[in-house]
Amino acid sequence: MNRSEKISSIEHGHKNLSVRQQCKLLGLNRSSLYYPAQQISQEKLYHYNMIDELFTKRPFLGYRRITLALRDYGIHLNKKTVYAYMQVMGLRSISPGPHTSVAHPEHKIYPYLLRGLPITRPMQVWGTDLTYIRMQQGFLYLVAIIDWYSRFVVSWRLSTSLSADFCIDAMREALNAGSPDIANMDQGSQFTCLEFTELLEDAGVKISMDGRGSFWDNIFTERFWRTIKCEEVYPKEYIDFAHALKSIEAYIHYYNYQRHHSRLANYQPSLIHFNGLMVTPDLNITIS
Repeated sequence: MNRSEKISSIEHGHKNLSVRQQCKLLGLNRSSLYYPAQQISQEKLYHYNMIDELFTKRPFLGYRRITLALRDYGIHLNKKTVYAYMQVMGLRSISPGPHTSVAHPEHKIYPYLLRGLPITRPMQVWGTDLTYIRMQQGFLYLVAIIDWYSRFVVSWRLSTSLSADFCIDAMREALNAGSPDIANMDQGSQFTCLEFTELLEDAGVKISMDGRGSFWDNIFTERFWRTIKCEEVYPKEYIDFAHALKSIEAYIHYYNYQRHHSRLANYQPSLIHFNGLMVTPDLNITIS
């Protein structure tokens, strides 16, 4: 039984088992379940979706330039509103300047370890980040953990909130398959919380956190967001969480095992990740 089937089997109001007990028996984190997204107006949802499309095409745009770009579509919002919307959506510009990624003041910030480091094999560096996923009514958040060499999506989760639980759940599942040398992420509170960082440190993984404003710091995850949104999310109109979960699960399986990746000499990520296929200078990466 896959994760979406397990979630569908949960019975709210079961006379003998609570939702928590059912999750424990099925090996699910409660953050995997669907709780109705906050109700927002269709106008605000339209604004969110336009911001998402603009940002996906050009992730170097900050809230000021997004504000200007929206005016080209007849959307007149002030920059403070756009900034607030991008915070809610979990969108963070990769350009220098004010960031919407907010670390908890009591959480430790780790140094950026990848500058000048040649990335030459799978399981050397993972990157993780989260993004906004639109639906017909409301929106979700997707977190993904990606191997930077093979581009293989090692683990992922959907959530209706920006709590750390679904990020922790995704990383825990990823580490069950093995540990990379380094895990890179931004300084958002989901990734700087003690439970997340201890999970990595206990597995012997070095933690790297994005330098501010470097385009290369999370480039492979940004490319994956653009790919999944253009090929999967934007053409679909997800009715609810279960619909989005099932469809994204199918797409990521396709992406990992069937989709030919131009940056991998048109091989699939799974062939590079598991079989060590095509270890050539074309795949060697150095983050500048």
